[in-house]
Amino acid sequence: MIYLDNAATTYPKPASVKNAMQHAMQYYGANPGRAGHSMSIAAAEEIYRCRKAAADFFHAPGPECVAFTLNCTHAVNYVIKGLLKPGDHVVTSCLEHNAVMRPLQKMSLQGIAYTAARVFPNDNDATMSSFRASINEKTRLIICTHASNVWGVRLPVERISALGHEYGIPVALDCAQSAGVLPIDMEKYRYDYLCIAAHKGLYGPMGTGMLITPHGAELDTVIEGGTGTNSAALFQPETMPDRMESGTQNMPGIAGLRAGIEFVREKTPERIFHHEMELVRSLYRRMSQIKGVRLYMPEPTEPYFAPVFSFNVNDVPSEVVAQKLNQRGIAVRAGLHCAPCAHEFTDTLGQGAVRVCPSAFGNMNEMNHFALTLAQII
Repeated sequence: MIYLDNAATTYPKPASVKNAMQHAMQYYGANPGRAGHSMSIAAAEEIYRCRKAAADFFHAPGPECVAFTLNCTHAVNYVIKGLLKPGDHVVTSCLEHNAVMRPLQKMSLQGIAYTAARVFPNDNDATMSSFRASINEKTRLIICTHASNVWGVRLPVERISALGHEYGIPVALDCAQSAGVLPIDMEKYRYDYLCIAAHKGLYGPMGTGMLITPHGAELDTVIEGGTGTNSAALFQPETMPDRMESGTQNMPGIAGLRAGIEFVREKTPERIFHHEMELVRSLYRRMSQIKGVRLYMPEPTEPYFAPVFSFNVNDVPSEVVAQKLNQRGIAVRAGLHCAPCAHEFTDTLGQGAVRVCPSAFGNMNEMNHFALTLAQII
């Protein structure tokens, strides 16, 4: 199988990730931080190693800023529902995933308004003007994707963060498509909240994610419960990461995430990005020569795109194209990709689109085979 659905979940996982999870199941089987015996302590130490690895990787102030979540969506909900109050206003983008849009829509029923700033691919100045014009006196949060999960469009998040701090507005990034592939420096660009999917560009297992922030104490809690600390108190702890981590953690998943971060660190996000972009650009060019293929964005280039793009074949439903590719051993994702706003942007809400995304394990032979197979199908 040629697996090109890495924008959903990367596959295969590095051997080190699988080995770390197996090791955790055997040697870190106790609840971390919930007891004083050796196995519990060993489990807690492994979790701390992952916190430190993540904090170092994203240049966060310290390991205490890293809270483990089920996924990126979980982290986004913590920020939106923990920070906003009735009467507040939010600025987001027109390319957002439902991980952002559905919580905002739910909060709109509680008197919280939002504005979706228009994004202009290949024109960061126009995008910035749109974000600036969307801010008003009630804006309390800017939250946006780092890169579109459908079209690969990168937002100028470094400049968006500077804009937010110019107005005293915290900035949250949905890093689902960017963590491990694009540079993310929390210290340099003063991002307030990073929402991370561990099972994509960080090559961790599904069911793992992170909220990284030095401002956790400022968030109201969405979930309360046992944290293994200050158990006599009936109120949730004020300090990170305990405030955001109620209940037993995914110990094997966190061990796998640490191994995934180390895998990416060794290869470097820069090398992974350039490798994947080379594959994507080569495939894009070949597909642009195939009659009947619709490409909705310009050729992916740095710094305007991430290594992912979507297409259609004439008016054929995207699911039909994906099914025919699957019958020939190629795995892609079709439909709306949980991002109807991104499809409204290109008027593909009815047809959806077929998405292609390579990984660090992809190669040029796979891209060539994909292009030939697609031409044969058409």
